[in-house]
Amino acid sequence: MNSFRQPERDKIFLDKARDIADRLLPAWNTPTGIPYNVINLSQGRAHNPGWTGGESILADSGTEQLEFIALSQRTGDPKYQQKVENVITFLNKTFPDDGLLPIYINPHSGTTGYSPITFGAMGDSFYEYLLKVWVQGNKTSAVKLYRDMWEKSMKGLLSLIRKSTPSSFTYICEKSGGSLTDKMDELACFAPGMLALGSAGYSPDDSQKFMSLAEELAWTCYNFYQSTPTKLAGENYFFHSGQDMSVGTSWNILRPETVESLFYLWRLTGNKTYQDWGWNIFQAFEKNSRIESGYVGLKDVNSGVKDNMMQSFFLAETLKYLYLFFSPSSIISLNEWVFNTEAHPLRIVTRDEGGVVKNLNEKKQKPFPRIGGRKEGRTG
Repeated sequence: MNSFRQPERDKIFLDKARDIADRLLPAWNTPTGIPYNVINLSQGRAHNPGWTGGESILADSGTEQLEFIALSQRTGDPKYQQKVENVITFLNKTFPDDGLLPIYINPHSGTTGYSPITFGAMGDSFYEYLLKVWVQGNKTSAVKLYRDMWEKSMKGLLSLIRKSTPSSFTYICEKSGGSLTDKMDELACFAPGMLALGSAGYSPDDSQKFMSLAEELAWTCYNFYQSTPTKLAGENYFFHSGQDMSVGTSWNILRPETVESLFYLWRLTGNKTYQDWGWNIFQAFEKNSRIESGYVGLKDVNSGVKDNMMQSFFLAETLKYLYLFFSPSSIISLNEWVFNTEAHPLRIVTRDEGGVVKNLNEKKQKPFPRIGGRKEGRTG
């Protein structure tokens, strides 16, 4: 018989979360508050990797806000929220009109210099969290800054949108200086879901415009999968005039971004087409990646040669979103929960003006919904 009562079990996890966060906090001790991206958790020494030239990475510096705000809410200690919100406040001082930031930022001066702008690797979740902190705070005036910055970034995203020929696949370019590159990472396939989630905050006309863009991009991302012999997507794709898309880096490491976006579109539109697309992707994983002990990635989506690794995000994200495709929408309702970038649900908590932190553990919380057996099967 388990001798721990429920509150004591919960406290164990909260204490551990606080311990880890306290060990991470020295990373934010920079002149700008923009964190170093590597830290020794035992000794508290923080630095940036050599391969960035000593710069901090945009996504690494802007993807702690949801978690640290939630930790301040649960402990009643504002220091975690303050550290991560100081980053956004600093970046907002010089935030460009198009809301697009290069992926490298100097933590001492805050300057961005010359580095790529992308919604793929090293940029992606910065933009995701601008929207999701607004959702997490229940869209109040206390978190309006995040929504305003996100809407600027979406104006910038529109400037990167191009269409392929001959099939008119909509895609997001990358940008270096004044030049665009017709390349899109599978990682950037989180964007359709982000756009769908954020579309509700616009006027009706703009809301429809961004939802339509989300659906167009989702079709492109689904075709990242459908265009290969294994029906699994490569790591990135190039677009050439008259040739539509071609796979670049051809491995597949079980990434979740496309099924994540299809999940949001399924939940927000009710269109069963997205459920069917998710099912097809799951079947491709079953056919190509399933082995006796789990799932593995592919070294090459063209040949189907397997690697020997199952990434942790396959369980945390890819399979979770696929499971939720076929669960009632009341399971982890998007009206009550916001997913962090690793698909862990955090409760939506109304933020007061001034961002006052309250200890949520002082009042009774609704229990986390149990995820039971599948109640809704695949249709079609």
